[in-house]
Amino acid sequence: MGHQTAEMARPHGFGPTLAESARRRGPTLGQLCSWSALSAALSFATALATEITLLLIILGAGAVFVWVACWRLLLLRTSLWPTPAPPPPAAWPRYTILAALHDEAEVVAQLVRRLARLDYPVDRLEGFLLLEAHDQATIEAAVRLPRPSWLQVLVCPPGSPRTKPRALNFGLAHGAGELITVYDAEDEPDPGQLKAAAARLMAEPDLGCVQAPLRIRRGTGQFLDRQLALEYASLFEVTLPGMARLGLPFPLGGTSNHFRASALKAVGGWDAWNVTEDADLGFRLWRHGWRLDVIPPPTWETPPGRLRHWLPQRNRWLKGFLQTWGVHTRNPAALGFRGGFALFSTLGVGLASAAAHGPSVAYILAAVLVAGFAGIAPATPWPSMVVLAFGAAAAWLSSAVGARRAGMRYRLSDMATAPFYWSLLSLAFVHALWRLVTEPFAWDKTPHRADEVEEPPSAAIPLAPVAGREAA
Repeated sequence: MGHQTAEMARPHGFGPTLAESARRRGPTLGQLCSWSALSAALSFATALATEITLLLIILGAGAVFVWVACWRLLLLRTSLWPTPAPPPPAAWPRYTILAALHDEAEVVAQLVRRLARLDYPVDRLEGFLLLEAHDQATIEAAVRLPRPSWLQVLVCPPGSPRTKPRALNFGLAHGAGELITVYDAEDEPDPGQLKAAAARLMAEPDLGCVQAPLRIRRGTGQFLDRQLALEYASLFEVTLPGMARLGLPFPLGGTSNHFRASALKAVGGWDAWNVTEDADLGFRLWRHGWRLDVIPPPTWETPPGRLRHWLPQRNRWLKGFLQTWGVHTRNPAALGFRGGFALFSTLGVGLASAAAHGPSVAYILAAVLVAGFAGIAPATPWPSMVVLAFGAAAAWLSSAVGARRAGMRYRLSDMATAPFYWSLLSLAFVHALWRLVTEPFAWDKTPHRADEVEEPPSAAIPLAPVAGREAA
């Protein structure tokens, strides 16, 4: 990486240690030795007994595939376990809301209106729109807006890397709340979300963070939009609640996570060098002794839309998952068995699936076409096809249940087109690998547009007068 100033290493006084940060590039000695030993053993076994080794690899891959499908079914069951809602605290804690915006002049007014609808005592709220110093268009749009009296504009000083987590650390340094939450530019949080999160966090002292479910807005009919909405439904309505009921850590979503401020500051805040700082932070909280959970009130998001917007977003997510996997396997013992299991069953399985989906679907299509036009039966043995079908059925069932909980209809067309969506993940995975090597800290920004239909803000919410820049 070369020479780095203290400001670059730990922006605004926050950031994990080098050992827990993606800023340290390349494998550690332990990782390098492990990978080398595994590669050498595999090469030796293949040279010594090629057929037996290949058979064992195929059987092992099939066993993992079956285990993943069974794991999905288990999470479906455990996600049904009820969690009683705690009573409201005697006094509502002070809450800090952070929203990091970059090139969002078009949607900042929409975000402010939505934040103004949050149901929480105004005298216990503070919020910051975190803007980049070079982004004059968003700064000018934000400072001219009527805003709730508790919502300020903060301009982040220039620095590197220019990422969302770096801006959030700047906001963390200014926040005074006992609880902290993060929203994105396109978010529409349920008005009761803050109270639900505050009640849970204040009732359970060992709880470091609660995650609200993210849902894609209704009415999206495009292929990518619907499949993303179903992917979100499976993750936030089934997988994360199931893991939370089992007392396991999980990768947080990029927004609508509600933190205990003392826990967040104790672990160093966000990693400015990780492009999925949310996924990393969930596991870092766990390894420092904090527990994670979920709450019911959702946040609605706008999908990225066309492939040219979806692909860079997914590239960034997969690149960040690779970064996070690398960081937390430097010292896997720190996660413990349960934490390591959770890391493998979320990020590990997600990365492996993204790599394998495209080739698997291509092989199946080729086999069907050859069988149909040439009359040649596919060479794949029937047990392998049964395993593939079992895995796909578990994924479809998870999506169907999640969709129902999110208020969506799961259609036969969604089931039929899902494999083609999964195949696109392989394209994103290959690109993510390349970007991890060439531009590991580059942040692929997803463009957002204001919704065509927007509800008017409540007239009862006091707004601050239009003001100039409040911090720079």
